[in-house]
Amino acid sequence: MTKAWPDREPEFARILEARLSRRQALGLGAVATSLAALGSIGRAVAETRGPSTLTFQEVEHGADATDHVARGYRADVVIRWGDPLLPGAAPFDPANLTAESQARQFGYNNDFAAFMPLPWGSKNSSHGLLCVNHEYTVPQLMWPGIKGREGSEGLSQAQVGVEMAAHGHSVVELRKTGGRWAVVPNSQYARRITTSGTEMRVAGPAAGDARMRTTADPSGTRIIGTTNNCSGGVTPWGTVLFAEENFPFYFGGKPSSQAEAAAYKRYGFSEKSRYSWWEYDSRFDLSKEPNEPNRFGWMVEYDPYDPASVPVKRTALGRFRHEGAGTALTPDGRAVIYMGDDQAFEYFYRFVSSKRVDLKDRAANRDVLDDGTLSVARFEENGVVRWLPLVWGQGPLTPANGFQSQADVTIEARRAADLVGATGMDRPEDADVDPATGRIYAVFTNNCQRTADNADPRKRPDPANPRPVNRFGHIIELTPPAGTGGAPDNGAEFYSWDIFLLAGDPRRADVGARYNPGVSENGWLACPDNVAFDPKGRLWIATDQGDNWLRSGSMDGLYGCDVAGPGRALTRFFYRVPAGAEMCGPCFTPDGRTLFVCVQHPSEDVDASVPLLYEKPPTRWPDFKPGMPPRPAVVVITKNDGGEIGS
Repeated sequence: MTKAWPDREPEFARILEARLSRRQALGLGAVATSLAALGSIGRAVAETRGPSTLTFQEVEHGADATDHVARGYRADVVIRWGDPLLPGAAPFDPANLTAESQARQFGYNNDFAAFMPLPWGSKNSSHGLLCVNHEYTVPQLMWPGIKGREGSEGLSQAQVGVEMAAHGHSVVELRKTGGRWAVVPNSQYARRITTSGTEMRVAGPAAGDARMRTTADPSGTRIIGTTNNCSGGVTPWGTVLFAEENFPFYFGGKPSSQAEAAAYKRYGFSEKSRYSWWEYDSRFDLSKEPNEPNRFGWMVEYDPYDPASVPVKRTALGRFRHEGAGTALTPDGRAVIYMGDDQAFEYFYRFVSSKRVDLKDRAANRDVLDDGTLSVARFEENGVVRWLPLVWGQGPLTPANGFQSQADVTIEARRAADLVGATGMDRPEDADVDPATGRIYAVFTNNCQRTADNADPRKRPDPANPRPVNRFGHIIELTPPAGTGGAPDNGAEFYSWDIFLLAGDPRRADVGARYNPGVSENGWLACPDNVAFDPKGRLWIATDQGDNWLRSGSMDGLYGCDVAGPGRALTRFFYRVPAGAEMCGPCFTPDGRTLFVCVQHPSEDVDASVPLLYEKPPTRWPDFKPGMPPRPAVVVITKNDGGEIGS
């Protein structure tokens, strides 16, 4: 199904070509001199010819009830929603869902995934821990008779209990035997982190602040649970970071009437909650606990190798609708985290720790993320990124503007970023760091709301967001300057940036897509979301179109491409998800011979005019059994001959 879109190609071309021409004319001026080590400018346009190093036969664009992988590969479900995880867990019974059972089973809507080899520090590629986020629930596909298409209003208290237990995170021990992967039963590492049953510690500048205190936690340092856990990352010392994204969806109780109303509004709270949780749990009722929302929207860190470790909300990393966490080290060994705020016109952030990381002593890094500098990106027209510090007392971040401490800056990171003049982006999502070059690949999924005459400058087209109608998203490459010993300096104030690709169908002039011209009719993609590097340094891109697939003509999937050489930005289609699903969480084993992917919400993203019903889903993937609902699942992909993924 294709619809006509406004013809914005002339405006797009004018902006993009003007930026490139200006950069050539100015040579980046004085800034370019100081950033001479950054490499070539405009490489995304210049290096466009030649073959990809990825040689698999592509999957075709399309949409049907099942998943598809490139020829010569197999895709096996390794764990699904409701599968037993903790010792003593009950088998999945869709007719008898309970909070008690769900808390011991694999959660719903698996998003981010990380493979952590066993033991820590090894490159074991046949035994490890798979750490998986559970973002949200789709009650219409969990129980019969649930009406509506958004959220879970009107559920019973028992059903809300199941939802809370289905959110969060899972740790799954996996072992490869005889060429096949399987869950290790009764694992000592198996774990569920949930909204209702996991206590977390608060650390960093907001810990103990008055705005973090509640009736249940007058100290402001202990929080029960986590919500909307989208993407994440892995630290160099072997802990896992997982995001809290769309936390405003979970609260009810008239946000506009509360003392924190202005802060609620900036984070997108609505007068109508998408969930019924606030009706049964006072924590989510703003009229009873107005500070509770301040305790969500953080990045959470925990140690998967220690099942007793207490997850920690790292407030120094800022509060917003967190998506991914790309990690790196500065030349002098400090930790760096790159993070997106996933909403239209929001920002791309960086955190640099004050302390150095000790890679020989994991315990020494326990609190390294609690002190450092949070900053936000401004993308200049001349191809330079400037990192603007969000530090209390500096610039506009003072009591005159309502910031009484660094706690206020982190709790209201969005407003702080507004005031310092950050660049509003087209839905910042994931980011990953090329381990070979140190370049960062930041993903912007889509945004169709920019207008040239908008009164708000951050909502007009700009060089980093050049398409007013950006239905299909883009990826930007950021290049840090060379630091000590030639290593990329991820702590520098200035980077360079370039558009790596502009997604969409390149055959349509009105879309304004930009790739390597060798991209095939099946190789172009729409709405990039999660990204990951394989051991050979190739970028793999998972997509999330929502119902945009009705315009693109193909379900979401996973695409691979080179980031350098003649195959740069030549994306190739490797795996396609079933009807209504989203592609999430790609991650590789260290040998590159196993790829894990997360298939989220099969059956949900269909035509909005079609009722979303448990009794009649578009697909019953992956079980395909009568009476069995569609189930989000983790899929393990291997090559039939045991070779590397991508060959």
